[in-house]
Amino acid sequence: MNVSQDNVMVEVRNLKMYFPITRGLLRHKVAEVKAVDDVSFTIKKHETLGLVGESGCGKTTTGRCILRLYQPTAGTILFDGFDISNVPERKIKPFRKNMGAIFQDPFGSLNPRQTAGGIVGDPLKVHRMATRREMRDRVAELFRIVGLEPGMMDRVPHEFSGGQRQRIGIARALSCRPHLIICDEPVSALDVSIQAQIINLLEELQETLGLTYLFIAHDLAVVQHISDRVGVMYLGRIVEIADSGEVYENPLHPYTQALLSAIPIPDPRLERTRRRIVLKGEVPSPVNPPAGCHFHPRCHLATGECSEIIPPLRDVGNGHYVACIRA
Repeated sequence: MNVSQDNVMVEVRNLKMYFPITRGLLRHKVAEVKAVDDVSFTIKKHETLGLVGESGCGKTTTGRCILRLYQPTAGTILFDGFDISNVPERKIKPFRKNMGAIFQDPFGSLNPRQTAGGIVGDPLKVHRMATRREMRDRVAELFRIVGLEPGMMDRVPHEFSGGQRQRIGIARALSCRPHLIICDEPVSALDVSIQAQIINLLEELQETLGLTYLFIAHDLAVVQHISDRVGVMYLGRIVEIADSGEVYENPLHPYTQALLSAIPIPDPRLERTRRRIVLKGEVPSPVNPPAGCHFHPRCHLATGECSEIIPPLRDVGNGHYVACIRA
């Protein structure tokens, strides 16, 4: 993907993340779960890349590899020009300072025994970015940035609502002034009205702080609203990636077309006239994925060639990439 290197925050090349399956007393490896299987993409500075797909397709694993919570099996991860894919754990700390993460579950991602202020201030302690005297002022500032009263700092998580807890999670992600934030389904556990508030907050923070987002989600409507570009994943591979408007108005991969056809339209007349694509069968196991194109057993356009050729992610014009020989 031809993007000026000066404008790239993250570049992922041929990323693979396989988890071993072991058996027996000596834990012999008998198979592998191919969670991420040869994924490549870039995230430009100050943009939001949305990553969508069914549960289990490898979206979260991709985000955790970028954060280096997992050591990738193969491939390269360039963060702001530095290759971090093989940096030892003891040397990854300076890079992690420039990354933040917002997690899916605002109830499970906060320590119930800590105060909200302690949770937000923890990264500052770990990276030694504030003295004890400065800590409280910095945490109070973060509370104000995310729309919480600094007077709430001494409360514990169970005293907050779901939306407020997610704001605490966002404040924690911002505490070290990161350049990149991995948003791992940050609104899927919230009520619809609260989702809108959190999405608006993330957009405001991006504009004022110059943040870059990888926004992982399965809600296509949310991704369309917040993303500059959208990547679609299926069974460990990216099958399509393009500008947000292009993906939603001109989907080229059969899987993307099927996903978009499932989004309900609030106009009954339009809903009756459009064609719904119903996928046959179940998602194959990542332990033993199909040969060739992973999607071909469920694809209504598949030919014999699809089971033999792994389609490359190719540019079909205007920065629209698709991995399908029929596109």
